[in-house]
Amino acid sequence: MRVVLAEDLFLLRDGLVRLLHAYDFEIAAAVETGPELSRALAELEPDVAVVDVRLPPTHTDEGLQCALEARRRKPGLPVLVLSQHVEQLYARELLADGSGGVGYLLKDRVFDADQFVDAVRRVAAGGTAMDPQVIQQLLSRRAADDQPLARLTPRETEVLELMAQGRSNAAIAERLVVTERAIAKHTANIFAKLGLEVSDDDNRRVLAVLAYLDHGR
Repeated sequence: MRVVLAEDLFLLRDGLVRLLHAYDFEIAAAVETGPELSRALAELEPDVAVVDVRLPPTHTDEGLQCALEARRRKPGLPVLVLSQHVEQLYARELLADGSGGVGYLLKDRVFDADQFVDAVRRVAAGGTAMDPQVIQQLLSRRAADDQPLARLTPRETEVLELMAQGRSNAAIAERLVVTERAIAKHTANIFAKLGLEVSDDDNRRVLAVLAYLDHGR
């Protein structure tokens, strides 16, 4: 699996390169600036991009803007964003096309190598890997003025947050210590209240929910 990595801090970039190598990823490029990232994504066509939001020369949203432009050129290009903060506008824009292969992790909440590598693989496979804090902020912002979200019960909201992280019904059931059948019922209720069609495809299901949350921003 070929990875383009963009991180301006040398020690962190080198550490990520070594970590990904250890898990049998091929590093197609490891860059530190926005222009380098743009060229790498255009020329190398990686299986997944792991991108810091803030890169030189602007140190603002350079990395994410490069990733968004690359996804416009190649819809569905898997992108895993690493950030120090929850950038709601950026997260929503990244999710807006609903084409899959999206992740948004907060750097200080990645606690071990397996967690990070699992996120990279999940995104590369077309799924989602969202930090719970990102999901909570997206949900809370929409819930205040969106009647369908306001109709969700507390348990349904909890299930929706876990769905949006990319978890399957079985994983949610294990997390909440209930049966998978109960989660299936909650899921059906959520889709009914949000006006979304029920799908057995976990990734499409999550993306549909996130696209709905983004709708009308």
